[in-house]
Amino acid sequence: MTAIKNWAYSNLKGDPIIWFIVLVLSVFSILVVYSATGSLAYKMMGGNTEYYLIKHSILVGLSLVAIWVAHKIDFRYYSKISRLLLWLSVPLLLFTWLFGTNINEASRWITIPIINQAFQPSDLAKLALIVTLASMLSKRQHAIDDFQKAIIPMLFWIGLICGLIALTNFSSAILLFLTCMLVLFIGRVPVKYLILLVMIGAMFGSISFFVGQRGTTAINRIEDFVTNDTPFQAKQAYVAIASGGFFGKGPGQSDQRNFLPHPYSDFIYAIIVEEYGMLGGAIILFLYLALLYRGMKAAEDNDRAYGGLLSAGLSFAIVIQAIVNMGVAVGLGPVTGLTLPFISMGGTSQLFAGITLGIILSVSRGEIDEFDGTFGNQYKEAA
Repeated sequence: MTAIKNWAYSNLKGDPIIWFIVLVLSVFSILVVYSATGSLAYKMMGGNTEYYLIKHSILVGLSLVAIWVAHKIDFRYYSKISRLLLWLSVPLLLFTWLFGTNINEASRWITIPIINQAFQPSDLAKLALIVTLASMLSKRQHAIDDFQKAIIPMLFWIGLICGLIALTNFSSAILLFLTCMLVLFIGRVPVKYLILLVMIGAMFGSISFFVGQRGTTAINRIEDFVTNDTPFQAKQAYVAIASGGFFGKGPGQSDQRNFLPHPYSDFIYAIIVEEYGMLGGAIILFLYLALLYRGMKAAEDNDRAYGGLLSAGLSFAIVIQAIVNMGVAVGLGPVTGLTLPFISMGGTSQLFAGITLGIILSVSRGEIDEFDGTFGNQYKEAA
């Protein structure tokens, strides 16, 4: 036990509470995905019920490696590559819209040859936009009222990236837009420019609605929610939650996994509540809120504008998506198709979530141990 503690102290830097939350969510993810995919694996893989368990466990392991690698890198380096990644995201998003792999009437993925793994360029674009936005804001704090030099570039990138994502995924685009508004608000951008951003968002959103793939679907889902015309998947999610009670049916005892569409991704929270009860659902919610608190604490404790804005923006991006996913499962919002970060079965999205958390840990690490005294002295004047 002492050896494990010493290894963790030497290799897992940054906020220990965030590391604990990551490990708990990872274990939950493997358990629930295994339960939710049992029937699917039996039908699709000829009785091999462990197929998705093994595949998902490997992805969880890779995401933990991504967290570890990302948290070892000084967070200031990410600002140097984020603009390049942002420019790269634009053609990738356009290519995905025009030629991407079509699943459920939406082309959100590019299939990587050889490894045959689906990749969502929107994950890269979201991460690059938030990092770039934090960098821009930190460098322009002394001239935040300069509309031409400070405000226009940020509004342009937010509108462009969110508009391109909305071509294939309206819900993700809206959440990213709201996250960017929060970052701008924290970065002391005047309210009049936030109002202008809403107008720009409405313009890009309208274009995406008419020329994109999901405009009609988004309207139909909102109408169904407003008129209480509950879709099939939402009804099955409600049944799962209602049958879970306070303590749940027990791990692996879900019945609704056989009826609920996408029980391993979009509606995995319903399976959690069914098997682990309201208590288990409350624990998951608490872990995400604790993650937001620790991310905001890292932002508050950081004495550089860039580190604080970066940690705050990335924390909001993760937790807002988690809360929306859980809210949809319990009937507080229209069906969105958003996954539960770190728990839902996924591909490259799991790796990008890991990188996101690794950057947050890198920010907290910079304040806890000043990067072992090496990076701290090197960047005293950095943003």
